[in-house]
Amino acid sequence: MSKRIALFSAAALGALALTTAVVAPVSAQDKMMKSEMSGEKTVMVGGAAMFPSKNIIQNAVNSKDHTTLVAAVKAAGLVNTLEGKGPFTVFAPTNAAFGKLPAGTVDTLVKPENKATLTKILTYHVVAGKLEASDLTDGKKLKTVQGEELTVKRSGNTVMIIDSKGDSSTVTIPNVNQSNGVIHVVDTVLMPS
Repeated sequence: MSKRIALFSAAALGALALTTAVVAPVSAQDKMMKSEMSGEKTVMVGGAAMFPSKNIIQNAVNSKDHTTLVAAVKAAGLVNTLEGKGPFTVFAPTNAAFGKLPAGTVDTLVKPENKATLTKILTYHVVAGKLEASDLTDGKKLKTVQGEELTVKRSGNTVMIIDSKGDSSTVTIPNVNQSNGVIHVVDTVLMPS
């Protein structure tokens, strides 16, 4: 009888271990292994692999460094646009970039009554077409989806984006390829006039 109980217990533990392995959350390392197995060249952003086969929104929601940007995109109603065919070049500010804004700015911007202002700021970070870092040459003017221009300043391998107020944002992670464009992670929120 005790042999049956031991056998039953071993089978139950084996089933539990298999269930745990199947249900366990996917880690960034697991994602990287999957990306290598799928042949996709990924870039790590905010602790997550960014897959070139996924669109801008599908990747951005996985970055721990872009939770503020994702919340702002949702509040502005731009999710469908950035899931669209594109291609788009997005200068994606990190949470730390939003943190540089005066206290309370983000909370105020995501309120429904400020949707137009938020949309203006977010679309100022988007350029139609896919521009790799090598396309961002010194002095190049970039017409944003919002309508105003950004200016590229390049010094060696450092790429900075200058907004309409003359403030600069440095590209910290270039060429994060997406199925509908490319993301360049930036360290400062760009502001239109």
